[in-house]
Amino acid sequence: MFTKILGAGLLMSLTLIGFAVKAQSTSMTDNGTAATVAAKGNPTATTPADVKPEPKRSAAEVATAPTKAAEDTSWKPQRRIWGYTFGDFYYDAHSPATSVAQGKETNYYQVPTYRNAFQFRRLYLGYDYEITKKFKAEVLLASEPTANVNSATGTSIQNSDNLVDGKMAFWIKNFNIRVRDLWAGTDFVIGEMSTPGFALNEPGTNAPVSLSEATWGYRSIERTITDFHKNNSYDVGAALQGTFDPATKNFGYVLMVSNNSQASLLNAGSANTGFYKIFYGDLWGKFADNHLYADFYFHSARTAPATSAIGGQSNTMYKLFASYNSKPINVGVELYSQSITNGVTNTTNSKTPEDATVQGASFWVKGAISSTWNYFAKYDTYNPDTDFNSMDAYSVNTNYGSYDPYTKEHFLTAGLDFNPTKNVHFMPNIWFIQYVDNNDPSVTGYVPNNHTLVYRFTFFFTFGK
Repeated sequence: MFTKILGAGLLMSLTLIGFAVKAQSTSMTDNGTAATVAAKGNPTATTPADVKPEPKRSAAEVATAPTKAAEDTSWKPQRRIWGYTFGDFYYDAHSPATSVAQGKETNYYQVPTYRNAFQFRRLYLGYDYEITKKFKAEVLLASEPTANVNSATGTSIQNSDNLVDGKMAFWIKNFNIRVRDLWAGTDFVIGEMSTPGFALNEPGTNAPVSLSEATWGYRSIERTITDFHKNNSYDVGAALQGTFDPATKNFGYVLMVSNNSQASLLNAGSANTGFYKIFYGDLWGKFADNHLYADFYFHSARTAPATSAIGGQSNTMYKLFASYNSKPINVGVELYSQSITNGVTNTTNSKTPEDATVQGASFWVKGAISSTWNYFAKYDTYNPDTDFNSMDAYSVNTNYGSYDPYTKEHFLTAGLDFNPTKNVHFMPNIWFIQYVDNNDPSVTGYVPNNHTLVYRFTFFFTFGK
């Protein structure tokens, strides 16, 4: 009963308030109308004190008055969550014995023969936020687990994001801010970012989109040759990413300086970050109506002496990449040479540190079979030390990547790509790498030729991009 009485009271109150508001509104409207009529009928009638007639302007004042700029409605801020992942069901048909240290840089290092498993090899979760048209922030989380986990300890052997309990961990791969068009055609980026070594690909900016990884297009199958052999893919520093022709963006450059924290050249325990830096440079171009891409890359880094006997170390790489892109067929070639100062010590003859010169070459081809089927194939050859004497023994002074002066490599992958819809791929493929010992067979410790052969069904999908 109390609720009914209270409800009736509230209803009556609201009704009375509504009538009062309507009456006040009608009175104000009538007063305004009366004042208007009085003003029209009686030229001497006065308007309310707060209504002042707009002063008339001369023709000159009208002509010179500033015009209000039109609001720019074409720009829409980009704020997106995006990601992609790839992995496989793999069957390891053959691998070297786990007692043999071959293939340290591969995903299948010390994976036993006949193992099969479902595996993620990369998970990306990114967020792009345009603060204004001028400033853009980028965040990228990554998890890149490998198959090579020591079953005895549960810990990673090499370059893995597996936790001790077997779970996958995310880590920060990119976290930077971009200043667009610091001057016409050039962006400034500072923070943790991709290097111009192979992976830089930022559509909608002045960064190149034609470097080797983006042009190869099958990172989900395997890395480019310099990435495979541990060139820095990202680092903490600052960069200029620019084009020489901002209107067409056919020619450009990248200059970057950073900590070199990704592939330290020092022995374990030596300090590097804060004392020395790595410098990157890249010149790229598109020719023949965007059918031909060309790219020249270099980096140079110095590091502190590993020991007083070994002396200072440095690392310099030069790389050429070119590709021809058309609908029936796409082909690419990548050649590089890398000098590692005092990288090894000859323990047989000179007993002194020696420079190591690395050389590699990569060739790939890809194309369309139909609207939903494509093919791809890639071959790499790698020599870790062109000055290696097959009768001598060497110790390694640098921990650049998983550097091993003893093992030459020949890598081959090929497969089919079923693309049923945009950003979704299913790819049956073979993955093969041959190991060739640089030592003469008569030298103690010589390892006969061996190989890793893996059959894979790879899946790859992207969202938010």
